[in-house]
Amino acid sequence: MQIKWFGHSFFMVEVGSTRIFIDPFVSNPLSPISLEEAVGLKPKYILVTHDHLDHLGESVDIAKRTGAPIVGTFELSLEVAEKGVPEAQTIGMNIGGTTKLGDGIEVYMTPALHTANRGAPTGFVIITPEGNLYHAGDTGVFYDMELIGRMFDIDVALLPIGGFYTMGPREAAWAVQLLKPRAVAPMHYNTFPVIRQDPEDFKARVEAVSGAKVYVMKPGEVLRR
Repeated sequence: MQIKWFGHSFFMVEVGSTRIFIDPFVSNPLSPISLEEAVGLKPKYILVTHDHLDHLGESVDIAKRTGAPIVGTFELSLEVAEKGVPEAQTIGMNIGGTTKLGDGIEVYMTPALHTANRGAPTGFVIITPEGNLYHAGDTGVFYDMELIGRMFDIDVALLPIGGFYTMGPREAAWAVQLLKPRAVAPMHYNTFPVIRQDPEDFKARVEAVSGAKVYVMKPGEVLRR
């Protein structure tokens, strides 16, 4: 499994020949790629945690130009259909549900402590033959993270640390203790002044309370597990 970060909460996950985009806010200030380059990567699926602009991002444009289905809540699927994505090209699921994407990949939708314009904020556990990945979306820490960790034996957790809108480094370190992943990478920070954080602070906090390996990624960097 390869995980590539493009800044903010935008990741590309590669499992075998399958490429999955998560929250493709391609135009974020930290992004090392353009929309044309993102389209050229030809994702097979696009996962969107919620419909705030910094997470829905360029999902609609990418879906229209690549044919990749958008996976999100039922309400989000209606929203992107209104923006021109064919209904057959949406997978509208809901919290606590699982959908199979083929190639041995399943996606479980988790809750998230946040807001959304329509529907509800979510996270995703991507279950693959090469390991399990948890993308928390925008969230605060919540005790059911312990259950998520126990259910899915998480290899890599992607957690927001920006504060203000989500967990900061202190709360995200508590989330690591609950989830017990083998590895963790911070996201959703330093994109805008209001979420300015030092990822090394998060790393130090995690290492003080957990055996999880912390990867502080640079935009464009790949994490292989």
